[in-house]
Amino acid sequence: MKVMLLCGSPRPKSNTCAALEECARTLNACGVETELVDIGAAPVSGCRACNACAKLGRCVIDDAVNEFSAKLQAADALIVGTPVYYASPNGSLISFLDRLFYSSQGRFAHKLAASVACARRAGTVASFDVLNKYFTIAQMHVVASTYWNDVFGLAPGQSPADAEGMQTMRNLARNMAWLLKCIDLGRKNGLNAPEAERSEATNFIR
Repeated sequence: MKVMLLCGSPRPKSNTCAALEECARTLNACGVETELVDIGAAPVSGCRACNACAKLGRCVIDDAVNEFSAKLQAADALIVGTPVYYASPNGSLISFLDRLFYSSQGRFAHKLAASVACARRAGTVASFDVLNKYFTIAQMHVVASTYWNDVFGLAPGQSPADAEGMQTMRNLARNMAWLLKCIDLGRKNGLNAPEAERSEATNFIR
């Protein structure tokens, strides 16, 4: 079992990354493999709405998004972390996720997912909500913790001092590890994921 973690902070050694690292350590302790990918500070192009991905099976902009998509398809779960800017996720992360999920064409269905938000003070819940919408439209199953998945810190290195936030990260990771093992056990006993209906597509303007 493997969990991919995507850090949406442009800062090296960021508070967001520290929260994801806490998740990764706990998952590893539960016997689950992890890989953390940092999107960094390089510009990320937004979706062009060209629909080339429907034919290519990947985004026409061949960059880190396609690389991450391949890794996620081979993994069992995803945790996305973002810093909070103006009560929403980092814009580069939004561009990354727009293209990742639009070009995936449902290939992440029934994987587990969770989001994490880090802020100085406010905006984490709104950011948490934005990220979770990517998962639900892709038929991914959102894993819960014992509080909203947020941590607090401004200067790099401050978030590990948020004791409750780090506790929330550990509980999230343990819940994800447990659910992964439950799903694996179900598959071994012949319980497969349901097939989604795709025949209807209703437009409001005809």
